[in-house]
Amino acid sequence: MKKKLILLLPIYFLLIMLYVQIEVNAATPNSVAKSAVLMDSTTGRVLFEKDAHDQRPIASISKIMTALLAVENDQLDSVVTISEKATQQVGSSIYMKKGQQFYLKDLIYALMLRSGNDAAWAIAEHVSGNASDFVLLMNEKAKEIGMKNSFFENPSGLDEETQNISTAFDMALLMRYAMNNPLYREINSASVHRAKSIDGMYYVWHNKHRLINSYDYVIAGKTGFTKKAGRTLVSVAKKNNEELIVVTLNCSNDWNDHMSLFTYGFEEYSMKTIIKKGIFEVKGMNDIFYVEENIVYPLSDEEINQYRIIINKEDKKTYLLLTKNDEVVLKREVSIYDKTHRSLNNAFTISDLGLGIMDIIRELFW
Repeated sequence: MKKKLILLLPIYFLLIMLYVQIEVNAATPNSVAKSAVLMDSTTGRVLFEKDAHDQRPIASISKIMTALLAVENDQLDSVVTISEKATQQVGSSIYMKKGQQFYLKDLIYALMLRSGNDAAWAIAEHVSGNASDFVLLMNEKAKEIGMKNSFFENPSGLDEETQNISTAFDMALLMRYAMNNPLYREINSASVHRAKSIDGMYYVWHNKHRLINSYDYVIAGKTGFTKKAGRTLVSVAKKNNEELIVVTLNCSNDWNDHMSLFTYGFEEYSMKTIIKKGIFEVKGMNDIFYVEENIVYPLSDEEINQYRIIINKEDKKTYLLLTKNDEVVLKREVSIYDKTHRSLNNAFTISDLGLGIMDIIRELFW
């Protein structure tokens, strides 16, 4: 179907009007990882990448998927009985005994903070009845999220007999999706968790992700390591209204890489308000449009003039498009304004481009 595109706002023209002088402050980072990605969590925009779509073993960052499915698919206060198979898992462990019982929520903390392979197996058996069926859930969820280059064979990331394969980009997609779940966010952001098994044994688990305690803005993440995968790491950092995700695969200097990438992201990019929440009218169109919340996008100062805002009517719906070189980078549905929409204190109307430009300019630059 041929689309009818109506130009709302050419940003490059606004820059000429304002005589904006651009200075580049942040140098492009130089990651030593085999694969790396820096992604904006709000929009999914990739701000930096290095072989981000190359498939690699991912080790224990696989547990992000395991924890997400546990949060989504079961009651967190249900009781998990530890099987012999769970206690036989090698590598990182919380050293549970056969027959011990834990609340599921506590095991998810053990999974994410201490990276317990025994906890991963126990969770998989509890949620799906057995680990094989749980792996099917992992791969179904990966498809749902859009992880096109990923497949899972076990719930922990161990790769002696089976292995989990993904990409830096896919794991950023997974973390972005998971962090939208409030309970997952709460668990993965914890520095320490104290638990007690049903038989009365006490446990204290500290988060292995050192940046959560040592870097001001890191709020969540997951570590991983095997000989095949090397060091793998996922981190989430938030500064003001900007939240970023970094993933590195097979990176010998991952802590410094992540701090460097976050510094680059926060210094070079900021969330620009494309349209404020409220009502706006476009000259040449008969409708008044309405958005419930600000439409934002991460942009560097030097690239603002490369984007255009377009209104597109398609299949009886109306969309606001942010485009660069005729490529749509952001698409948000907007409503036709009517009396059913509530008034907003900060609402504004663009009745004419000439009258409405400065309101948008102030939001873009200040």
